[in-house]
Amino acid sequence: MTEKIVLAYSGGLDTSVAIGWIHDATGADVIACAVDVGQGGEDLEVIRQRALDCGAVEAYVADARDEFANEYCMPALKANSLYMDAYPNVSAISRPVITKHLVKAAKRYGASTVAHGCTGKGNDQVRFEVSITSLAPELKCIAPVRDLALTRDKAIEYAERKG
Repeated sequence: MTEKIVLAYSGGLDTSVAIGWIHDATGADVIACAVDVGQGGEDLEVIRQRALDCGAVEAYVADARDEFANEYCMPALKANSLYMDAYPNVSAISRPVITKHLVKAAKRYGASTVAHGCTGKGNDQVRFEVSITSLAPELKCIAPVRDLALTRDKAIEYAERKG
């Protein structure tokens, strides 16, 4: 049986090429999972289709907008949780709800691994990995962009080569 890996998918360059990188490196089927926390931007159906076009065997969009607003943002706002005492840190607050849905997707699709597109910079890599490991210690967690030191230039070259 082919291994399955759930990828936290944003629709951007790094996670789009990560679909192919992961498959090429592991032979695994990649399931792209985009989590809608109300971030706006591109239509999520367009993002879902892009994942399929990039080689994902499945592309799943989780609607977590109400959950994020009610269970994460409101408590943080009530606690006056502000970044640098200036504005709500919604990006960091979103990571636990995103990882919750990644783990749900991994269980739903029978995946052994969850992948994210974080680089070695910043705290998001820690937020994703600690949350995933806490929720599902049996799942492996990989970060191909960070672990393979994949630069933007390498990503563009790979995307052009793969079409």
